[in-house]
Amino acid sequence: MRPPRLASIDLGTNTVRLLVVEIDTADGWRVLEQDQRVTRLGEGLTANGHLGERPMARTAAVVVEYVRRARRAGASDPRIVATSAVRVAANGAAFAVALEQTTGARVQVVSGEDEARLTVLGIMRGLRRRLGLMRAFDIGGGSTEYVLARDGQVTAAVSLRLGVVPLAERYPFPGAVDGARYRQMEDEIRGRLRVELPPAIRSAATADIVGTAGTVTTLAALDLGLAAYDPARVHGHRLDRAAVERLRDRLGGLTVAERAALPCLEPGRADLIVPGTAIVLATLEATEATAVTVSDWGLREGIMAEAMERRR
Repeated sequence: MRPPRLASIDLGTNTVRLLVVEIDTADGWRVLEQDQRVTRLGEGLTANGHLGERPMARTAAVVVEYVRRARRAGASDPRIVATSAVRVAANGAAFAVALEQTTGARVQVVSGEDEARLTVLGIMRGLRRRLGLMRAFDIGGGSTEYVLARDGQVTAAVSLRLGVVPLAERYPFPGAVDGARYRQMEDEIRGRLRVELPPAIRSAATADIVGTAGTVTTLAALDLGLAAYDPARVHGHRLDRAAVERLRDRLGGLTVAERAALPCLEPGRADLIVPGTAIVLATLEATEATAVTVSDWGLREGIMAEAMERRR
């Protein structure tokens, strides 16, 4: 008898991510398929409060494809989890219902706190951290989640409406980055963290912080000089502040077209990497962390880990 097969789809503000696995032990899995695509669902959301027709159409097309691929691989009940853009948009609930009708799969719109909890669950699985104190953050298209966990249990979590898509829309850098406008963006991010980041996370007694999702994994790949993205090398890579500052300066000297031509910068991320890097640097400053430990595992894997726990 074939082991059970499960699928998770992380429906984010910027990126849709697919993971299809076969359960191979009581507590593990073997990856059958994984993929991700930038669809920019949250494009224009900050300005008008609604998901746009074009972003919804291109995102729905990818979700439909991923559900089809999951079922073809033997996962009959793919779990779709929608995050920031769907939960805050005035038409987010209607979009989720339309996706359910089109795919026949349930769409779960999670709170910011649940998003943070699932993200840290995925990180712990990937880094095999069970004991001790861990701080983590997940820079998304529409929000950034910060979590403090002790011995695998979340003790503090917050979801800030601080995402790379609205920042890139308000602070576009089509050419080389203008220093004055970059500092304005950086000051805004620092101010938000000063006010909104809980003291428990800010002052936790741990030197490093774990980062996940596209910004930090891209920075790690660039820091490693990879010609093609390699999750095994990115996962666990350590980025100290000086390394992130060097990458900021390198990226800032390029036009958006030149950034897009860099290896490991997936399509649709060239204009987002600059505000994402600013969030990383502001996070290091706010938490007084010495470095970011990069996790290639995050929300998508956390969704899968929870699905396995529910089966048990």
